[in-house]
Amino acid sequence: MRRLFGRKVWKLSLDAGMTCPNRDGTLGYGGCSFCAGGGRFVSGAEDGTDAQIERAKAVLGKKAENAGFIAYFQSGSNTYAPAEDLRKLFFPIVQREDILGISIGTRPDCLPDEVLSLLRELAGIKPVWVELGLQTSSDETAARINRGYPCAVFDGAMRALADTYRVVHMIAGLPGETAEVFFETVRHAAAFRPEGVKLHLLHILRGTPLEKEWLCGNIALPDLEEYAGIAAEFVRLLPPETVVHRLTGDGDKRLLCAPAWSADKKRVLNTLAAALADVVQGEKFTGGA
Repeated sequence: MRRLFGRKVWKLSLDAGMTCPNRDGTLGYGGCSFCAGGGRFVSGAEDGTDAQIERAKAVLGKKAENAGFIAYFQSGSNTYAPAEDLRKLFFPIVQREDILGISIGTRPDCLPDEVLSLLRELAGIKPVWVELGLQTSSDETAARINRGYPCAVFDGAMRALADTYRVVHMIAGLPGETAEVFFETVRHAAAFRPEGVKLHLLHILRGTPLEKEWLCGNIALPDLEEYAGIAAEFVRLLPPETVVHRLTGDGDKRLLCAPAWSADKKRVLNTLAAALADVVQGEKFTGGA
């Protein structure tokens, strides 16, 4: 960000009030089995994006001084609307002087041609990041977690978004997947040479379909050391120019069932740092399958 913009940049999480075709009945109901409530990370969609931006900047306080901002549409599937509605949403944001770029979280199956054209138009004004929830390249796993689209849809979206900055989300520890199956997902995504990636640990959240599987003993989650080894191999498999945006995420502690160790953020970060040091020294991951 300093190289691109010459100053510190913060991402401001925004809620445009979008839902998901896997929740509203277009594709299905209930969403992906790991998802609690459709991904509502922030609130206030009814207040409008300008009010949310100012509220987020106020939370940062002095940290926001002399900084720029990426407007991050994080909650829901943020291209799941008619293109003209999206134009009214996104264009006033990119025209703000304090907004240096826009990041749009969405699904690969929510990118019709008219929306792709709109995204290219936006990218001609300011940098546009499109964050795609792949999670897994395995269609078998995708069916099990009720993702709602085959991997071929992701492949088409990555090709269609070549003019934007693409960030691919993947989840380690999905039901029935070994570490090697997950690494196949990483290799699949890496073949598109994405500009960015995010690695997520599978969280079991209260009230999700996945919680029922976990309570029945049908899901085995990695321990912290195993996860750190997987994260290290994840990094090693990426193209050198791909930026790692995240190596872990936090589940809502009010809903978190497992793994308990994920709530100890300091310990998680220290363990990841040690595992990554091994990657820098050229030590390949040799953990169990």
